[in-house]
Amino acid sequence: MNRTRLMTTMAVFVAIGIIGSQFLWFPAGFAKAYPVQHAVNVVAGILLGPGPAVIIAFIIGLIRNMLGLGSILAFPGGMIGAFLAGYLYKKWNQHSAAVIGEIIGTGILGSFASIPLATLFMGTSFGIFFFLPSFLVSSVSGALIGWFIVVRLKQSGQAKAIIENK
Repeated sequence: MNRTRLMTTMAVFVAIGIIGSQFLWFPAGFAKAYPVQHAVNVVAGILLGPGPAVIIAFIIGLIRNMLGLGSILAFPGGMIGAFLAGYLYKKWNQHSAAVIGEIIGTGILGSFASIPLATLFMGTSFGIFFFLPSFLVSSVSGALIGWFIVVRLKQSGQAKAIIENK
């Protein structure tokens, strides 16, 4: 994929992640679940690979934080989940591997990584069991949405141009 096309595709994913999070969210425990971010991680991980997926997750988190629409906790979960989704898909070439990577990366590892960030930047000292349930609910629902989107894109032939030009 040429550089301009890759950057344009990444910008579209960033826009979907930012705008979509304002329209599709639900309460999950003590936090809000934003499944669009996780869906974007899975789709970007499969179609673009782990590197671009991590950059997309970082930019989404950065812009949402700058606009006051997110928290610092968007960084560890989003970036770890995006990396694992792309890496596991690349390794096994299975959509389910990307879904599992997103769930483990965001739902489990991201919740662990959020503890020191929450302590440092938010002044809270919550343990893992505070973040784990909401991170898991959000990542599972979003990863499944992403899986559905990729399957539909591939069935309709829309993803073919992106995948072939990788």
